[in-house]
Amino acid sequence: MIIRQMLKDRVLTDKERKNLAILEVVRKNGPISRTDISKLTELNIVTVSNYVNHYIKKGLVVEGDLDESTGGRKPVLVELNPKAGYIVGVGLNMMSMVGVLVDLEINVVTELKRERLPDNSEQVIQQMVDLAAEIIQKAEIDKSRIVGVGVGVPGIIDERGRTIRWPQSLGDKDISICTSIKDTFEKKLGIPAFVENDANAAVLGEKWLGLDRDVRHMVYMFSGVGCGILINEEIYRGATGAAGELGITSMRATRDFTQKIATQLGRWEMDIGMVRHARERLDKGEPSLIKDYVKGDLDKISFKDIVRAVKEKDALAIKVAEQAGQDLGRKIAFIVNLLNPEVVVIGGGIEDCGAALLDAVKSTVKEWAVEEAATQVKVIPSAFGENAVALGVVGIVAREVFAQA
Repeated sequence: MIIRQMLKDRVLTDKERKNLAILEVVRKNGPISRTDISKLTELNIVTVSNYVNHYIKKGLVVEGDLDESTGGRKPVLVELNPKAGYIVGVGLNMMSMVGVLVDLEINVVTELKRERLPDNSEQVIQQMVDLAAEIIQKAEIDKSRIVGVGVGVPGIIDERGRTIRWPQSLGDKDISICTSIKDTFEKKLGIPAFVENDANAAVLGEKWLGLDRDVRHMVYMFSGVGCGILINEEIYRGATGAAGELGITSMRATRDFTQKIATQLGRWEMDIGMVRHARERLDKGEPSLIKDYVKGDLDKISFKDIVRAVKEKDALAIKVAEQAGQDLGRKIAFIVNLLNPEVVVIGGGIEDCGAALLDAVKSTVKEWAVEEAATQVKVIPSAFGENAVALGVVGIVAREVFAQA
């Protein structure tokens, strides 16, 4: 099965749109009759039957048990053949990288997680390549049926996935990686590679794999530093692929000034400043389990320590998480006013702080967004947690496979 190029790089033909519509319905609702496929896709039954018969000949779809009949001949049910192809997805998160190998029904066959290097660099990309290679090596499947690998990374990616620029927080100089991520993966693995921004991948993954099909407009907040935007069920990337970067910065601005405006227009840390705020409170003598975790060395405090302390009902950690939720909530309120989404998903790792952060986000959005937008938007944690990016890029490859079926 050979797939050409990413959906984002071209306009779908009529045939591809029908392929995608039919196969998505079969994946989500199978076993299903051709009649029900016709109803859900709003395509006529003859068209649906012709397409489904073609999929059956290719081995992509199989016929199953007969459905209950209200009279006349019982309709035959069809479902995806999950073993017709496999997809690898590798996603980079705040503290880890996750790799999955799934079948065409997006059932996870193999999953691996590794700690990532703390700084964005070419070494991180090599870590991801090695993780993908390890997953393929360990998977007990027919390797020839792997149709592609999806790669989800933070930053601004050029249209062909050739280079990437990582915008840094709080006024630090951006990092540019000139090595082609796409070429690096394809050379090592020998299969087509699809590269996507992490937040864009996550928003598609949440929509395609988790949320109700009626949701058309949504935003995925990725650890507060970027967001994936879905408009009319399609990722919005902007003119040059830079849409979704949260916060402005200038190399002429001081770090103190950039930090001062972080909760307003500026960039901030991946953890929305939670580690920094915890250190400031501890420096003032406030008690906390966090200090015990790091044996008094405040420089060793990590986001994991914040999450652990929140779960143990530590008062300082809860205050820090609530403050972060309020700060993030104001930025989300601005986005809610601007884009009027139906759903805002909180992910990328910060959702691990649980209700302390999420409740603060919800109440702040309700307070600061205009009533018409605030009353209808749902603010929810990611359904897939740290797997969201890896599953999101899997979804991108799967949609391409379906479109070209």
